[in-house]
Amino acid sequence: MTIATERATEHIGETKAVANHDHDMIHELSKRIDAVWRFDQYIANADQDSQLQKFWTDLKAQEQDNVRNLKKLVAKHINQDCF
Repeated sequence: MTIATERATEHIGETKAVANHDHDMIHELSKRIDAVWRFDQYIANADQDSQLQKFWTDLKAQEQDNVRNLKKLVAKHINQDCF
């Protein structure tokens, strides 16, 4: 890495808005919410392929459960004042 590049990035990450584990939860929640949002299109794109539609529908249900669980964890951390 060049000296100029090192200087340009030497302070990145010094200030954190939240703890790493809280950031991880929010980041993952965002990714999973986006996935749920896309599954309806994937189901529609499967046209009449019932096996493929079921696959996407099952994944959508799993992600919806993951989103619910992550939201509960985030809420727990907020309620415990550790967020």
